[in-house]
Amino acid sequence: MTKTAKPNPLFEIAITIIVPAVVLMNLSSDQRLGNTGALMLALAFPLGWGLWEGWARRKLSWLSVLGVVSTLLTGGIGLLALDARWLAVKEAAVPTLIGSVILGSAWTASPLIRMLVFNATLFDVERVHKALDERHNTPAFERRLRTGTILLAGTFFFSAVANYLLTRWVVHSPAGTESFNQELGRLTLLSYPIIAVPSMIMMMALMFWLARGAKALTGLDLGDMLQGD
Repeated sequence: MTKTAKPNPLFEIAITIIVPAVVLMNLSSDQRLGNTGALMLALAFPLGWGLWEGWARRKLSWLSVLGVVSTLLTGGIGLLALDARWLAVKEAAVPTLIGSVILGSAWTASPLIRMLVFNATLFDVERVHKALDERHNTPAFERRLRTGTILLAGTFFFSAVANYLLTRWVVHSPAGTESFNQELGRLTLLSYPIIAVPSMIMMMALMFWLARGAKALTGLDLGDMLQGD
């Protein structure tokens, strides 16, 4: 069976961030698509991408589902002309929900860091566990996973606070207006360098911390723990 090709990250950024922002900022006037038309077209790109990716991979991850739901909520706020504060609440609610679920899993038998970071896509999980068992270090590693899960939840809580503050700073106009669409476009562009990039850096730092701990507990080099091509 042929593996589904991994999406080009630059193409994904263009489809979900750059193109929607350009549409909102340049096509929202009455002389062009109008507020509603531009909003629907802009949201169609991330929504379509999420659905296409799920179809191509024959499954929708829970993160993809949340992304689709978030896009639909943004559309609902714009189309129903709700108070712009609801947009800030929505932007904060999604990462808060994810962070809360991850945090709660820290005290279960299956911390979600196993699925999001320490998984078979990135790490040779079987080899790591075998080395841990040989050194009788499995309990120590489990404690590290639990701590890592709490830290992982913290990255989502950071995203929630940053999303709320950035949205309140950028979006002031009433929903359903040309100004709202333009501000939403600017928000989309700014959210990547101000929120997404720092969140990715924190995630990479967490992966390094976890890998360093695994190296000390297993005696394996990082290259031996990571999955090969």
